[in-house]
Amino acid sequence: MPQAKPKPPVVPFDVIEHLAAIDRTPGSPGEAEAAAWFAERLAAAGCEVTIDDAQFYDGYARPLAKMTAAAALGGLLAQTNRGRRVGGLLAGLAALGIADDASNGPRFFRKLTGSPIPTQNVVAIAGDREAERTLVLLGHHDAAPTGKIFDDTLQSALGERFPGVLERIDTSIPLWWLVLSGPVAAAIGAKRRNRKLASFGTVVSGIATAAFVDVARSPTVPGANDNLTALAVEVGIAERLAAKPIPGLRVMIVSCGAEEVVQGGIYSFAERHFPLLDRDKTWVLTLETLGSPNLILLEGEGTVVMEDYTHRPFRDLIARCADRSGAQLRRGMRARNSTDAVIPSRAGYPTATIASMNRYKALSNYHMMSDTPEKIVQKTVAEALLVVEEVAKELASNPWL
Repeated sequence: MPQAKPKPPVVPFDVIEHLAAIDRTPGSPGEAEAAAWFAERLAAAGCEVTIDDAQFYDGYARPLAKMTAAAALGGLLAQTNRGRRVGGLLAGLAALGIADDASNGPRFFRKLTGSPIPTQNVVAIAGDREAERTLVLLGHHDAAPTGKIFDDTLQSALGERFPGVLERIDTSIPLWWLVLSGPVAAAIGAKRRNRKLASFGTVVSGIATAAFVDVARSPTVPGANDNLTALAVEVGIAERLAAKPIPGLRVMIVSCGAEEVVQGGIYSFAERHFPLLDRDKTWVLTLETLGSPNLILLEGEGTVVMEDYTHRPFRDLIARCADRSGAQLRRGMRARNSTDAVIPSRAGYPTATIASMNRYKALSNYHMMSDTPEKIVQKTVAEALLVVEEVAKELASNPWL
């Protein structure tokens, strides 16, 4: 007889509704309020919960606007004989700084020009507290600013006009390459005494500066899909583990602050907790923007250079668990934006990210004021919770892992 599909789980969507009403700008009192409320909700679900102090450096819009403005100035200087060398150096340094910042490098510019800002990471323990194996569920409770750059009209129009082309593209558009093209063009134009190329770099860098300034001045979105859907799944799995424990697996439920600055609180989490987590007995599953129509499994991410996540067998395991749960999970997708998953992956932990997308292969209402609770596709969130529970069961029971 065919195996019956698991019943759809009860997802605590009130988590999304409550937190979406709070302004959760990174580093704000609202973000701290959201962390405290989420911690209380996890404690009510039977978890051992702590709120860790964390810090981040302001980003991404403000420091990047300064660097693209410097590149635009460099392009202007490169069009004069006297200023060519200085302009080329300025544009080249800006290009290196942007690549460093966007790709989670040392971030010299942020640290040189800014001061640490406090945030909070919520860390809860559920499941078998004494188990040797640990599944880390990684989400974030802050929300992003909006901006004109996030208007999805063009991508939707291209999807309608060229559906076959879009279907063949499983890696998102490298928008950060467009940002980098300005400073790079200005630097090369200066080196080769090519004023047209330097002018192109100036124009592109100027447009990028305007876009970043617009983001820096824009309001913070409700962030229901990105990323309160992850928090609803985390509370849901905590409640299900309390009702029906899974022996042999400790589940660490984490929500980092300041993720929307292109990774913030995750660095403090890594510094505090990675030394205590055995890479041979720990798996990290990032939950990111789960309320679009179609559930996906990211194979990797990279704003500048694509990085597949560490340990493909873990992604294979998740795909098998999705099949067993009856969830429709599309594989093969790679993102040109970044998530907190890149930090544990670089540290050598088996890492994966479950996300979702719409028919245009975009995150629904991404960084838009329309990212509200009523726009969430609840079925997708419920499927994500089913997959997470099946992954936990597999990690707890499979002796070969």
